[in-house]
Amino acid sequence: MLFPRRFAKLAFPILMSIYMVTIMTGLVTGVNTGLNEGFLSRWWQAFYVAWPVAFMLILVGAPRLQRLALRLTIK
Repeated sequence: MLFPRRFAKLAFPILMSIYMVTIMTGLVTGVNTGLNEGFLSRWWQAFYVAWPVAFMLILVGAPRLQRLALRLTIK
């Protein structure tokens, strides 16, 4: 265990945002500019900008979206 359990609510948005932003910025950067020279630099710039936004959106939105998903499903 790396972190105390009390940090689990913070660990989820951090991990989820890193996971999503890594894949999405890599995919979009590759599609838009190609996998040629300078790709990693362009990808890192996109990641650097997108990660804080994704983190805040997940931190604020995930609990609300989870409640909405429960209301939209039936038993």
